Amino acid sequence: MHLESDPDRLLPVDPRTREIARELYRQTAELPILSPHGHVDPGLLLDDEAFADPTELLLRHDHYVTRLLHASGIALNELAVPDRTGAAPTADPRTAWRRFCENWHLFAGTASGYWLHHQFAALFGLTEQPDAANADALYDRISAMLTAPSFRPRALFDAFGIEFLATTDDPLDDLAVHRALAADPAFAGRVAPTFRPDAYLNPAHPDFTANIERLAAWSGSAADDYDGYLAALEARRAHFVTHGAVSADHGVLQPLTVDLGPDEASALFSRAVRGRLGDIEAAVFQGHMLLESARMSVEDGLVMTVHAGVLRNHSTATFETFGPDTGHDIPLRTGYAEALRPLLQRYGNADDFHLVLFTVDETSFSREIAPLAGFYQSLYIGAPWWFLDAPDAILRFRAAVTETAGFYRGSGFVDDTRAFLSIPARHDMARRLDASFLARLVAEGRLDAPMAGRIARDLVDALPRKAFKL
Repeated sequence: MHLESDPDRLLPVDPRTREIARELYRQTAELPILSPHGHVDPGLLLDDEAFADPTELLLRHDHYVTRLLHASGIALNELAVPDRTGAAPTADPRTAWRRFCENWHLFAGTASGYWLHHQFAALFGLTEQPDAANADALYDRISAMLTAPSFRPRALFDAFGIEFLATTDDPLDDLAVHRALAADPAFAGRVAPTFRPDAYLNPAHPDFTANIERLAAWSGSAADDYDGYLAALEARRAHFVTHGAVSADHGVLQPLTVDLGPDEASALFSRAVRGRLGDIEAAVFQGHMLLESARMSVEDGLVMTVHAGVLRNHSTATFETFGPDTGHDIPLRTGYAEALRPLLQRYGNADDFHLVLFTVDETSFSREIAPLAGFYQSLYIGAPWWFLDAPDAILRFRAAVTETAGFYRGSGFVDDTRAFLSIPARHDMARRLDASFLARLVAEGRLDAPMAGRIARDLVDALPRKAFKL
């Protein structure tokens, strides 16, 4: 069995519609990549060091991959995932790679399997499906290629055609890496930080009190001073804006917004810092701070993105041993219309405020998010995210939102990835699928070809530039 990539992959099977889709894809295939939300470590580009080995590059940090292997009975430490004690994993990188190759069939039909297939064929020229017999040979071939200057992170950044890449950063990060990248004449790319304040807004977060104390120490205010707390968050946001940030990202269990008076908010904050809030009060305070964050975005111009509906760290034992982001976050049913009404009442039509909503509950696309985006000028539909950034789910997304909100109330594709090498595969996938969706509308007489071409190009370029103020 071979890995060569079909040039018509993901395009319609019907010959007439496929021909239309080919032309639409051709118009977008070489456009630059705009990646306005993701989790790539900016130090990767600053240090520009060779990748250590295939396991470090393609397996260990990709929880899309490790979670399926874990579900099939392979322990995470057998996949070179380190535990929180700092002890070495039970498997060395080559052994972990063998386990992955032995179980390559598990990824058939999955989005991660599609992306890996693309990477293996397009970047490494592999023509064999991974398996137990060829695992070592593939490991050695990829390892040899990783020593080449063309496989250094900066060279790949240029080869991928990335014009803009956003990272995700702690509010108290000094952003020295971003500053150094921006000042480096040898690096022409644009890499921007993203303000991610969840652990400073949610009293239920285990590090909330410690983070508030650190923030207060930085600002010189008392830890329980609510006005000082707000001022410190605003100052940190300004620091990010100065360093090129375009957005502030909020990961919440539910997108609740609550409008509290200053005295009530101050009282809740004082108790939150002391760890004296119950679950309901903690959710209310976080909801109030989501509304306050919208106010701050209206004032400082940062795009507000909300990623809602994921129950983090579902497996307590796995979290305690291996930490977060190790494959056991689970989607939940999520509601937006009622939860966001206080925010939208205030800022839904505010000039220059941009709110991008992401969900992993795809029933909410047609039920709530598209109708909201079809009225409120500040609200944009976030691209299919996490469990939904997959071929069939993306086509379902387009069908769910387009008839209500059209094509121009969306964010454009957002890869939201930690896996640097998967960025071009993910964006290419989205471009092919949008070409397929538009081709069907042309074939059905619902769009003409010139309009479909304009939309295809705008989905890749104009929409993300507008939504994220690029």
